[in-house]
Amino acid sequence: MTVSTVRILLVDDEPPIRKLLRVGLVAEGFAISEAANAKEAAACVKTDRPDLILLDLGLPDLPGHDLLEKWRAEGAEVPVIILSSRTDETGIVKALELGADDYVTKPFGMKELVARIRVALRHRFQRQGEKPVFQTGGLTVDLVKRIVKVEGQDVKLSPKEYDILRVLVQHAGKVITHHHLLSQVWGETADVQYLRVYVRQLRQKIEKSPDQPQYIMTETGVGYRLREADG
Repeated sequence: MTVSTVRILLVDDEPPIRKLLRVGLVAEGFAISEAANAKEAAACVKTDRPDLILLDLGLPDLPGHDLLEKWRAEGAEVPVIILSSRTDETGIVKALELGADDYVTKPFGMKELVARIRVALRHRFQRQGEKPVFQTGGLTVDLVKRIVKVEGQDVKLSPKEYDILRVLVQHAGKVITHHHLLSQVWGETADVQYLRVYVRQLRQKIEKSPDQPQYIMTETGVGYRLREADG
């Protein structure tokens, strides 16, 4: 599927925002439909069958979270990128836990938004699943043999460090919340400080410069994102 056939649904109650998005995304070759509220959005999903949805959380007739939860409960797998204010970290985390694929904070740059859209679309159209070997840059993770290499050199990780990396690999390119990582690795809700300590240790082993990571990115107040796979 080429980008010119990709259909994006814009769900936002602010006409200026929809206009900004429409102009920018049409210029990138996307086909655009719009909805100003949850009712219109639900109808558009059924009639237009969008390939991706940009969803504002502050809708006038139904919270964006509830609309997202409804779509996921119905089995809809269409990628959803949340549009949110930078201060609404709680809302962002909730949306990600409900099944959103990513989020972009307001105000946002069109280049960043388009890049996030393309990552989500790659996940949608070319799902990788849990391939035996994951590679991004100089980092290679063999999920079958549990071997991690950086620039061809074996890296020894503790069980917890490897488990964190495995979860990130399985969702490479997507934001993974603190809560999800904690529940997947520790099996129960634990203090996020444990996670921060292990991520710091993990970065020291796989990053060339741990303070300026190129693989494990921090999404402030939300979680972490592993750089997507090459190719």
